[in-house]
Amino acid sequence: MSTALFAPTLAGMTLNGRRSFLKQAATLAGAFSVNSLFQQAHAAEFARAGARIAHLSPDVAAQDEDYWSVIQRAYSVNPNLINLNNGGVSPSPIVVQQAVERYNQLSNEGPSYYMWRILDQGREPLREKLAQLAGTKTDEIAINRNSTEALNTIIYGLDLKSGDEVIGTKQDYPNMIQAYRQRAMREGIVYKQLSFELPIEDDEQIVKAYEQAITPRTKLIHVTHMVNWVGQTMPVAKIADMAHAHGIEVLADGAHSFGLMDFKVPDLHCDYFGTSLHKFLSAPIGTGMMWVRQDKIEKLWPLTCNSMPRSADIRKFETLGTRSFPLEQGIGEAINFHEGIGAKRKEERIRYLKNYWASRVQGTKKVKLHTSLNAKYSCAICGVSIDGMTPADLENALFNQYKIHTVGIVWENISCVRVTPHVYTSIADLDKMVRAINTLAA
Repeated sequence: MSTALFAPTLAGMTLNGRRSFLKQAATLAGAFSVNSLFQQAHAAEFARAGARIAHLSPDVAAQDEDYWSVIQRAYSVNPNLINLNNGGVSPSPIVVQQAVERYNQLSNEGPSYYMWRILDQGREPLREKLAQLAGTKTDEIAINRNSTEALNTIIYGLDLKSGDEVIGTKQDYPNMIQAYRQRAMREGIVYKQLSFELPIEDDEQIVKAYEQAITPRTKLIHVTHMVNWVGQTMPVAKIADMAHAHGIEVLADGAHSFGLMDFKVPDLHCDYFGTSLHKFLSAPIGTGMMWVRQDKIEKLWPLTCNSMPRSADIRKFETLGTRSFPLEQGIGEAINFHEGIGAKRKEERIRYLKNYWASRVQGTKKVKLHTSLNAKYSCAICGVSIDGMTPADLENALFNQYKIHTVGIVWENISCVRVTPHVYTSIADLDKMVRAINTLAA
């Protein structure tokens, strides 16, 4: 942030006033400066730890507990609770929490000044950094609050009319399903849902199912990149290539894949993409991102009002009124933290943790896994069930007897408990999970 922003205000200040103001200016230097909180707290230590395992491939580095203990110490998770529901929302590292607190304190010293005249100027550097992370053009990224807001903006913004068809699945996220159903109720679009028996380890089976549902009226295919219930990774690029051959657009729900898997949004070949940043990126809770291919922006209506709703400026989707500037700016420190680890190294670590516990209960009598352990078809999330126990029974037993927090899933043809580790999860915690599952199954 330019010091020119502060120059007019420094005039006439007392010495103490200038010192205080300059301290605030340093605070506002932002996550992408040499004074970022990540640089101060972790950069050197992460670099030293990373150098020690630099010769290792990411999948081998995933098993180096000394390295990952450095990462684990950067979180403030409760030692009396084993949180294995990171698929819902992930905790932020301490530096991200501190950034939000710092920006929040500053905002409250003069909200309309610090929010609109100072913090608001941090959005463009953040947009650039998110675009780099996503591998997209800067002017294709909109910053919002979560996947639901991003994807609903697209779903309601598309010029669909009565009779136009959208293809999704019964395994998609409920807030997206309800958005399409609402458009069907109000405007007469036709919403068709496939149903998959997961897990599936056959891309062509999945692509063929979508293709067989296409009619001349099909305008859009909605694909969940990583199915939130059981973690199935869907072949979005193959589906998109097939859809485009039929002249159909593709919307990808990346809520659980972005910040977890090492990919760039254009790799998916889709036209629209939405995600939550408070899951595996570990950004502040209540932060999200939307991507729209540049040539699609102009035709897409914003969900909230804008003076130029048909403009080609991605910022027309950010007319949200007063929102949390501290949360927005905290995203930057989460990106620093993510990049300090490395995307592929992080992906392989979390996959290793999932496979660590899942492979150890896979052969246990009465235990069933609902997720593939093939790296191509899953990463962090794994569903598990025990014969004779409902998902609620298993969830409650894990928590009440072992203080392991998971989530029971009963949705369409899926009935299991979802287990999701993160980079701060320890092997000792997963050993306890394995013992719990084996004991409960016995």
